Amino acid sequence: MTSAPHPDHRPEDLCSPGTALYERALRQGQVAAREAVVAPCLVDFGLLHPSVADTSRLEPVPPAAVLHRLLRGSAERIAEERQREERLTERFATLMRVDGPRTAGPDSPVLRLLSGTRRINQTITETMAEASRELLCVQPHAGLVGRRVEEARAVSLVRDQALLDRGGRIRTLYQHTLRHVPSVPAYQERLTGDVEARSLDEVTARLILVDRRVAFIPANGDATLALEVRHPALVGYFATTFDRLWRLATPMYPLTVRQPSADGVTPRQRAIAGLLVEGHTDAVIADRLGMNVRTAREHIAKLAATLGSGSRAQLGYLIGQSGILDPEP
Repeated sequence: MTSAPHPDHRPEDLCSPGTALYERALRQGQVAAREAVVAPCLVDFGLLHPSVADTSRLEPVPPAAVLHRLLRGSAERIAEERQREERLTERFATLMRVDGPRTAGPDSPVLRLLSGTRRINQTITETMAEASRELLCVQPHAGLVGRRVEEARAVSLVRDQALLDRGGRIRTLYQHTLRHVPSVPAYQERLTGDVEARSLDEVTARLILVDRRVAFIPANGDATLALEVRHPALVGYFATTFDRLWRLATPMYPLTVRQPSADGVTPRQRAIAGLLVEGHTDAVIADRLGMNVRTAREHIAKLAATLGSGSRAQLGYLIGQSGILDPEP
């Protein structure tokens, strides 16, 4: 019966049979050469060598001498690797200076998932520090709630003002419900520079566009995950969407424009009417327009009273007959 082959390993992973035989050789001064058959690694690694007086015997090399030799070999390999690193660095240094669409560093992937509010804010701040042209934001109602709102605004104020000081501009698109939140226009007033804000009944989820080069969008419902987007096609798509929404929006800062009412129906009620005829529930209407359900129901009741409706089904019919949803000439 043949014994199992000896497993390959490195000196730092000396096998159990080899360790036991080497320890015995150190204690006794030598061992029979035939005993090393179970641990040929001892000879291969230079821990045992044939006796000059008797070649059938193996003598141990002092552990300190073995360690010194192995460390010296390791140091030589490290020195070679360092020289290789220097040559690689020198060779690729000129290549990394080439300016082109495919030369972005490994720290700038086209898509990156950011986890945690602190990490998200830190990344936005770092990106803003490199910006020089503009900041475009879509801010729905959900983006301004939470326990650390004031702290977040303080951070935003510093980085926004820094961009303005560098000659950049800021455009923010809010939901109409935020026009009546005192802290919203107050934030714009605290900034000095080229700042404008507009509002719409419905906006997209939160969007931050920096220099039309980097975009940040939510990656989950509670805003604890965000996607950093650097893909030119996606960023361009977001920028086009913002520009089109901006042209449809109503100015709210620095010039405030009131939306006109038509036939006793307010712009808010007109937006609700559009969602009602689509068959949405009160909860969905409230969420899409950035208000609570109670407020949405109050607007629905006022709309019903204005149109003389006595039921939900009749209200939908009267909305269609009234012409309040017809496009303006």
